[in-house]
Amino acid sequence: MNGITEALRSGSRLAEDYICSRDAARGLYEYDIRWESGLQARAEWLDQSENTRIDRRDLAEYLRIYNKRVNDHGEVHASITRLAEQDALVVTGGQQSGLLTGPLFVIYKAASVVAAAREAEERLQRPVVPLFWIAGEDHDWDEVNHTYLPDHLGDMKKVKLQGRFAGRDSVSNVHVDTQQWMNVLEQVEHLLPDTIHKPGLMKCITEIHQSSSNLSDAFARMISALFASSGLVLMDASDPDLRRLEQPVFERLIRKNEVLRSAYTQGASLVQQAGYAMPAEVAEDGANLFYIHEGTRLLLLLKDGLYSDRKGLVSFSEERLLQELGEHPERFSNNVLTRPLMQDSVLPVAAVILGQGEIAYWGLTREAFRQFGLQMPILLPRLSFTIMEDIHHKHMKQYGLSFQDVQYHMEEKKEQWLAQQETFQVDEQFDKVQEAFLDLYGPLLDEIAEIHPGLERIGDTNLSKINEQMQYLKQQTHKAIEDKHNVSLRHWNGIQNSLFPTGKPQERVHNALFYLNRYGTEWIDELIKASSEFLGEHKVIAL
Repeated sequence: MNGITEALRSGSRLAEDYICSRDAARGLYEYDIRWESGLQARAEWLDQSENTRIDRRDLAEYLRIYNKRVNDHGEVHASITRLAEQDALVVTGGQQSGLLTGPLFVIYKAASVVAAAREAEERLQRPVVPLFWIAGEDHDWDEVNHTYLPDHLGDMKKVKLQGRFAGRDSVSNVHVDTQQWMNVLEQVEHLLPDTIHKPGLMKCITEIHQSSSNLSDAFARMISALFASSGLVLMDASDPDLRRLEQPVFERLIRKNEVLRSAYTQGASLVQQAGYAMPAEVAEDGANLFYIHEGTRLLLLLKDGLYSDRKGLVSFSEERLLQELGEHPERFSNNVLTRPLMQDSVLPVAAVILGQGEIAYWGLTREAFRQFGLQMPILLPRLSFTIMEDIHHKHMKQYGLSFQDVQYHMEEKKEQWLAQQETFQVDEQFDKVQEAFLDLYGPLLDEIAEIHPGLERIGDTNLSKINEQMQYLKQQTHKAIEDKHNVSLRHWNGIQNSLFPTGKPQERVHNALFYLNRYGTEWIDELIKASSEFLGEHKVIAL
């Protein structure tokens, strides 16, 4: 799939410098972004460190059971069989579960995992399995319970899973009933235009959600519907069966907690010394682990030999915490700093696909990997796209707009265009009238003030009201001109809402359902087949 490279603004200078291989950032990571140079070395290290990870046969058995439930496809089971082989490696990436898969970038991240695994397998001539893990352990319900679709005018509408969840339990543990799903699907049905793909798409997502009791399961089945034929294996990080496998890793995280805290502090110092803002909090008393207590996910602190949360709801000695882990491993989960260590203690990771924010906070972890007896894997920035539909491309040419104009100067360009459409210069004409009025009215007010002091106050009030009315008339004149050009302004708004809705990149707002409804699923396969370079470039593509 051909595309035009366009710069896309980023919120992380550290990630941008890593992608550009600048020395200040490069020293915080194990491998260079040009991953082919380190791929063989990484594979050799993984071969030598097989005993540092959980038994891959146990892992494969767990994955067979989980994927049979939510991702049951022959290609997926073939991938799991290959993963059980001693020389098999993994390319992985993950995301918290989102409603109807969430923003488009989630689709691009999963496509990146598949494409990078194929490329690595070709280069290494050994099995490399694509695996996507779902961060069902995350507890920010308000962040994942909605998504966005355009209406028939192109305006973005929020599709939300109704029902208030006030707790802080893991998303995978929040029950969603059938009526809640049906309310979401009714919103989708209303927003999606009729196309040849719509009946099959609605049937598919309806069946998925009717068979799902929580957001993580529905998310997994949605990803499966799009990627199972590529052999993409799925894993829910909050699955109790997985937690039982991870129990020895959590034990090591607890026993080495002091050492790891020191390593993260050192990582934070190196990031700051290199001149970067802190990408994630590194608390001096942070244990970098969560404990689930009565449906609430609590971040643990370590102080004076005790593991406790900030509110004092729980408190454990190390011995008691280890006992709790042995009895209830499902009550434990990682934070953003220990999740990379868990991932590499479970999977033989050749490379990991990350967003720019993730690349930044991984810059804190290199020393922690070493202290844990691991090595930071190769980090690859996920694929990044803006889908340019023909109608918006046509309108951009019509109004002389570039992609960067839309990204940075849209309002300014629109105002300039509007001003060029009218010979009547609203602001200039009203300014002239107001100036002439004051020239006539000002002296009159001075004269009547001499007749009686009270007239000065009445005159000032009168002048203020006249100015307000003139401003109102000016606003109404601007509005009339806008109404006169309403069709063209809808073109401008359509461009904005398609490419940078609410001022954000398309891939961070739009849901994939709009494009699946319009173009089917083939474009996802094309993305995977056409992608072999992971250099952090942003592509504008046409479907």
